Amino acid sequence: MNSLSRKGIRLVVMAKAPLAGYAKTRLIPALGEQGAARLAERLLYHTLEECVRAELGPVELHVAPDPSIAFWQDFPLPAGVSVYGQSQGNLGQRLWHATGNARALGQGLLLLGTDCPSLTARRLRAAAEGLQVSDSVMYPAKDGGYTLLGLKEIQARLFEDIHWSTEVVARQTLDRLWECGMSCQRLEALADIDEPGDLSFLPDGWRELVRAG
Repeated sequence: MNSLSRKGIRLVVMAKAPLAGYAKTRLIPALGEQGAARLAERLLYHTLEECVRAELGPVELHVAPDPSIAFWQDFPLPAGVSVYGQSQGNLGQRLWHATGNARALGQGLLLLGTDCPSLTARRLRAAAEGLQVSDSVMYPAKDGGYTLLGLKEIQARLFEDIHWSTEVVARQTLDRLWECGMSCQRLEALADIDEPGDLSFLPDGWRELVRAG
């Protein structure tokens, strides 16, 4: 049994509150503010459900704005999900802060957002299996980012000097992994739902939600 098996793994989900005019703003031209917010909420709940279904370890939801706002108080979290507020700073600083529990406990983690409906429990388990044989795993995003980064060891350098929200995020992250002497298993490229053109990647059962926007 390797150290990752003994110490376990955490799933860390980064999310914005799915509020109209705040979440999924790039989809507003296609869906309107309310439609974009409804889709963001569906993506959020789907991601958390799949993380819990994967049965890999504790699930942490790191949110913005602060978890004290009314939305988070009323949101029906799946059982077993713990909520934390995101730190201040750029995305790299917020990601590093969100890994704090895993670092303190010497655990591996799967780090993901809520933009990719294809990150199912099966794919999450495949990522965890990849960490048994590699220092890291990545599901690249079709737009050049990544939908999930799995780490056996968490180093600050992995989140530094990255041009976030651009088409070079995955490549720069792979460069940082190489700098840190970490191997990476690259899994299949998946689609984030960020732009109107990405709506074609939604699961068939979600199309009515989009039309309702």
